Amino acid sequence: MNQNQTEQTPAGDIDNDLSQIVIPLLKGVIYQDENPSQWNALLNLQAPVRDYVAVLGLELMLDEAEGYAFLRSRPDEDEEHGNNLPRLVARRRLSFPVSLLLALLRKKLAESDAGGGETRLILPRDEVVDLIRVFLPAGSNETRLIDQVDTHLNKIAELGFVRRLRGQEKMFEVRRIIKAFVDAQWLAEFDRRLAEYQQELTGQQELTGQQELAGENEGDDE
Repeated sequence: MNQNQTEQTPAGDIDNDLSQIVIPLLKGVIYQDENPSQWNALLNLQAPVRDYVAVLGLELMLDEAEGYAFLRSRPDEDEEHGNNLPRLVARRRLSFPVSLLLALLRKKLAESDAGGGETRLILPRDEVVDLIRVFLPAGSNETRLIDQVDTHLNKIAELGFVRRLRGQEKMFEVRRIIKAFVDAQWLAEFDRRLAEYQQELTGQQELTGQQELAGENEGDDE
């Protein structure tokens, strides 16, 4: 082996190691508990990974305490300076029910942490249904409500914020990565929207009650 080959080998090894980390990151989240060896490799190569993904217009979000890492597009400030790179990580617009459920699960996780409970928050589907029930019109069809919650949970699971427990389809673990996406500012903004929604809902219920009362009065007049 000549000198050039000797010098090229370490660089090739680093490139290979980077590929083993960056490719999974481009596909989704790396969790410490799910893949310890991959997680340790990421910690060892954190600096070159950050440099590598920066070329793609991405930044590495890594939380050692919570044990997760993912990629996201650089803040919009880059666009204001003319760095209009195509987005590799697409933005996703969430429906109001999905946003509502995300906020409720995030608050539930915060309550669990404040209470000094288990680091894992596991909820049965029935409890998730109860969380969202109070924000829906009175008299909502129970079967339809459960179907809707299942649909929303499927979407949230697809986004990686919850996961079903193996062999227990009606039990869900709230992933701690939800804290990275649903922060205090997001919750405050959503609380404002939620207050507006509840006010609108109250107005609709009062209007319905008035219409029913008017109907009863018309019946009495007859």
